[in-house]
Amino acid sequence: MYLSAGRSADTTAGATAGPDGDRRRPPRGDTVRRAFAGNVVALGAVSLVTDVSAEMVTAVLPLYLVVGLGMSPLAFGALDGLYQGASVLARLVGGRLADRAQRRKLVAGAGYALSAGCKLALLAATTPWAVGAVLAADRTGKGLRTAPRDALISLSCPPGDQGRAFGVHRAMDTTGALLGPLAAFAVLWAARDGYDAVFTVSFCVAVLGVLLLVLFVRDAPARPTSTRRRPAGRRGRRVRRGERPWRALARTAGLPRLCLTAAALGVVTVSDSFLYLLLQRRLDLPAQYFPLLPVGAAAGFLLLAVALGRLADRIGRRRVFLGGHAALLGAYLLLLAPFGAAPAVAGGVLVLLGAFYAATDGVLMAAAGPLLPGGLKASGLALVQTAQALARFAGSLLFGAGWMYLGPEGALTAAAALLAIALVAAATLHAVHRRSRA
Repeated sequence: MYLSAGRSADTTAGATAGPDGDRRRPPRGDTVRRAFAGNVVALGAVSLVTDVSAEMVTAVLPLYLVVGLGMSPLAFGALDGLYQGASVLARLVGGRLADRAQRRKLVAGAGYALSAGCKLALLAATTPWAVGAVLAADRTGKGLRTAPRDALISLSCPPGDQGRAFGVHRAMDTTGALLGPLAAFAVLWAARDGYDAVFTVSFCVAVLGVLLLVLFVRDAPARPTSTRRRPAGRRGRRVRRGERPWRALARTAGLPRLCLTAAALGVVTVSDSFLYLLLQRRLDLPAQYFPLLPVGAAAGFLLLAVALGRLADRIGRRRVFLGGHAALLGAYLLLLAPFGAAPAVAGGVLVLLGAFYAATDGVLMAAAGPLLPGGLKASGLALVQTAQALARFAGSLLFGAGWMYLGPEGALTAAAALLAIALVAAATLHAVHRRSRA
């Protein structure tokens, strides 16, 4: 229904009826909003279905590897880091290919198709490192598609609505993250050969996501620049003729600082998988209920994504981004608290984790999008995502080693202390920058 409504809006966006009944051209900003609203919703639908598939696997993976296949915490940290970081090079390649060919939908579709095939390949992977190789290929597909997809979203709405557009997309994406663990739980409950059944259903759902992309998503050209003059501080940097793309991005005002902030906070971000394992230990949760833990985080993300996206448009995206990491710090401290009923602690941790993602995932892309010239939109977003992914890869390795040598509580205490330091430093630098511009 929403896809059809979006498409019909595309056909009527050129004119509206005035109060006296004659057809009038709407303001350019309204035309852009209505013409591309269907594209944002279509991309959200693709992400929703794809995330159902991905989260079915992600929800069972920690328990499958650590308990089912006997992988050590350090090895799991390395594999989880590989899972998070395998897309690093692919993000840059995907973003650059999409910008050079101006075929963002095609590059994104290739990434979605590769990830779908990997779900089927998990059936043939019987050792931890074979699973790791398949997961690396899956993350490569994610890397290929993420920057072109986010570039399509950014190009599909005006700069002032970036936070709301990414919030809508992330809310739909998170609906899939909410449904995926529930689907995995249902399959594990009903099927005798539970893990293979999860992988098979996940593949079928991923194929549906690829079909939705092919049928309903349109390539968005670079958004036409308004004829009205914008303030100099909000105007994207123009690329000089003959200038290399990565040099142009390095010289883009605000982008290096944003990458540095994302990386500094990313390296002290503990992977969800480790947090879920810590919760499972504290709750002594049976294995079949483990896939339900991501549901709480996904529910918080879903409820807050649009609201925090709109708040970021109004009060500043960097402020909301830092606030999200403060929520993550609260989750660490609550998990370390020696008091409180276990279910209440688990609920609080999951809600704070959802708030963290709602305040950071789409908001970071919304902060980067308006800084970038249209011809380098996907490449620039890929650069920001790569900085964050590399940092989180390093963070997973460090936390896995800390778990082995300090114990789970010691490793989480160290992560909380480092996150607090990084958060204070980032907030201070942001305040200094704001004062220097005033």
